[in-house]
Amino acid sequence: MRHLEIKGQLDEGDVAAVQELLELAERADGHRPVDEHRWLDMASGGRQSFAGLVAWEPGHGHPVGYTQVSRGSRSWALDLVIDPHHRHDALAIGPEMLRAALEVIRDEGGGHVHLWVYRPTDTSDAIASEAGLARGRDLLQLRRSLPVTGTAGTRIALRAFRVGEDEQQWLEVNNRAFRHHPEQGGWDLETIVAHEHEPWFDPEGFLLHEQDGRLAGFCWTKVHSDHEPRLGEVYVVAVDPDFQGQGLGRDLVLAGLEWLHRERGLRHGMLYVDAANRRAVALYEDLGFVVDHVDRAYVGDVDSGDAGDART
Repeated sequence: MRHLEIKGQLDEGDVAAVQELLELAERADGHRPVDEHRWLDMASGGRQSFAGLVAWEPGHGHPVGYTQVSRGSRSWALDLVIDPHHRHDALAIGPEMLRAALEVIRDEGGGHVHLWVYRPTDTSDAIASEAGLARGRDLLQLRRSLPVTGTAGTRIALRAFRVGEDEQQWLEVNNRAFRHHPEQGGWDLETIVAHEHEPWFDPEGFLLHEQDGRLAGFCWTKVHSDHEPRLGEVYVVAVDPDFQGQGLGRDLVLAGLEWLHRERGLRHGMLYVDAANRRAVALYEDLGFVVDHVDRAYVGDVDSGDAGDART
């Protein structure tokens, strides 16, 4: 019989066991199984994440599943991963873990919930439905070859991010630009400092554009060196609302792609965009991006004191 441990803070042994599970799932699936930001929060101290649920089965010295409950400024986020060797029982393990996670949220007063699943399958839909969650947002991963040729208007003044100096002004612009975004909005100093300590972080590829002494926009790039072939990502791109309407978004994306090709020699670029953001999708399609795959959010609402299932 499965045993589920619910912890507000993972100890070193938990972190190591779950990290091994995540790496196993990534090797099997070809992509990260949980959100990088939220796992980093949990593994480094649970500052924003609220609980980690680790599922064990008798006779197995490793977790068979992991669910993470993260408290955001406006909603709750769930992440779920099941050991590839135990996915024959996914329709039992998955809903069981999600129901327990929803119970945690219920005990904390309830609220809106979203579960992100990378490259969802029919099984993903079934697991979410069993737990009372409905299909919500779809996130597109777009890719294109590099370099980008035949474009105009890409020459804007840029400089590299300065660690220890630019965090506060960047946070102000990021949070203004993403004030309604459930993942990218509401960052604080601890969030960005944690990212600065990630092995992939490169301030030279964190490009800032200033006007009149103010940060007008930025393009933060990321190199996926563990991918074959290596991928360059436009990780986060934004324009301060005060400077919108100048075409800076397009210029910043092109500048990021150019930097990835010129400075890091990459031949493939990618980015993520909400499928419902038709304006952004149209821009990226105009720049030659095509859909590689879809990620999906499942959503619901949990009332304080209900049975723990979500209302959709």
